[in-house]
Amino acid sequence: MVTMLQDDVFSTLLPTLVPKITAFRRDIHAHPELAFDEHRTAEKVADYLASLGLEVHRGLARTGVVAKLSLGTSHRAIGLRADMDALPLREMNTFPHHSQFDGKMHACGHDGHTAMLLGAAAALSTLRNFDGTVYFIFQPAEEHEGGGRVMVEEGLFERFPMERVFGLHNWPGLPAGSFGVTEGPVMAGTDHFDITLTGHGGHAAMPHQTVDVVVAGSALVQALQSLVSRETDPLDAAVVSVTRFHAGHADNVLPETAQLGGTVRTLNPVVQDALEAAMRRVCEGIAATYRVSIDMHYERGYPPTINATDATAIAREAAQQVVGTQAVQTQLRPSMGAEDFAYIALAVPACYVWLGNGPTAGGCMLHSPHYDFNDEIIATGIRYWVRLAQVALTSFI
Repeated sequence: MVTMLQDDVFSTLLPTLVPKITAFRRDIHAHPELAFDEHRTAEKVADYLASLGLEVHRGLARTGVVAKLSLGTSHRAIGLRADMDALPLREMNTFPHHSQFDGKMHACGHDGHTAMLLGAAAALSTLRNFDGTVYFIFQPAEEHEGGGRVMVEEGLFERFPMERVFGLHNWPGLPAGSFGVTEGPVMAGTDHFDITLTGHGGHAAMPHQTVDVVVAGSALVQALQSLVSRETDPLDAAVVSVTRFHAGHADNVLPETAQLGGTVRTLNPVVQDALEAAMRRVCEGIAATYRVSIDMHYERGYPPTINATDATAIAREAAQQVVGTQAVQTQLRPSMGAEDFAYIALAVPACYVWLGNGPTAGGCMLHSPHYDFNDEIIATGIRYWVRLAQVALTSFI
């Protein structure tokens, strides 16, 4: 790997810092905590930050931690964000730092994200070579529960004013230590729906005496697929997936009700609005055609994560200075996965980058029971955060 950041003090610091941060990461991995229950993790994070002499604030969004490091005379301020929560998943790994809590696992690398940002806080506290304020944001409940939204609602940016915010996620499949820095949409918005069909059940041998919710539900599943293939611009990415269809319990009984559910993924808020309206219209049509009643509960989830132009320029510059231009991909296709950093990016200009975690061999993929964060990229992550703070507080403001 070509390293563009040549700071003698930093080069001396990393060999001592990285083993400590690696041990911290493995301790968090062994003690995973779910959304809004990251009490042990938050305490260890806050205590470590306090030991560096930073101003530490606890309890935002229940278990969130925000630390402040100010140097020089500038009033500029940026935020660096990491997520802390684990997934409700049974780990299949057997290495020494595997999960000690059955049914809980760091299967998405939030342990690594937290550790790298702690390493950056330690490095910046030692180097002291920027002018302005860096807020280190340790967010709870990224998985499903929207901890980023809660932090914003509870006054993150009112209490800690900042001009831009940056996030990072490890990305299996990208070469270890490389970066993906792409302007515009990078992660999808995700919505959820539950649909109940009610008809008139009866004997399976006498379907003419019933109102069949299975036939109606099957037609509904097919009709929903046309919303992407026939009503959405082919250049606008969208997914409508019915992932659940439950009806009946006996071979000779046509059921009274059926339940469907699934997810909608989009990269464009306009498409997101259009798909919800179209789904309601289709439900009304199927209800009339098949003489059933249909109730649809549609829940908005995370909005799309969209990288701002100026923040992306800063992140791209920092990544290229750390690993070289060739190791920074700037035209990666967005992921249809979702990320609650989107709420932060709606409030403040932001950029969310991917840091390559290396090959996916052996099931080392996000949300897999065989996943583990690659400790070999910790030094790169720390270097990136440090250089990002330096670039952001001297440029593009």
